[in-house]
Amino acid sequence: MTAKLLYWISTGLIALVMTFGGIVDAMQTPEALAIIHRLGYPDYFLTMLGVAKLLGVIALLAPVPRWLREWAYAGFTFDLIAAVISHIAVSDPMSDVAVAAGGLVVVQISAWSWRRRTTSAGERAGAAALVPARS
Repeated sequence: MTAKLLYWISTGLIALVMTFGGIVDAMQTPEALAIIHRLGYPDYFLTMLGVAKLLGVIALLAPVPRWLREWAYAGFTFDLIAAVISHIAVSDPMSDVAVAAGGLVVVQISAWSWRRRTTSAGERAGAAALVPARS
């Protein structure tokens, strides 16, 4: 029950943040352009990033093949790692770095709890049998 609740809370947060961010990025709002310029990226990068975020949200919420959801988690992970590095590289305030790092943590919690929910008890038992017992 805990993994299910943890999954829906973390995934809901990701979906909200990435949907809002994806729309703002794809529309190239003045605020998004100001951030992307400060980080040193071209304008067209915003459109690509925004569309990718929106497709990732769909992949997290829609009934899609496992591999597609894994790619969405990977994409969000790469996006947020790049955001952390980019903010550090231009000496942005640590609060900006912390927001991106916090998002990364939430994505990882969602991915972990999703894998935990979708792995059957039999698979977990089989995997546990492969781990040598400590003496």
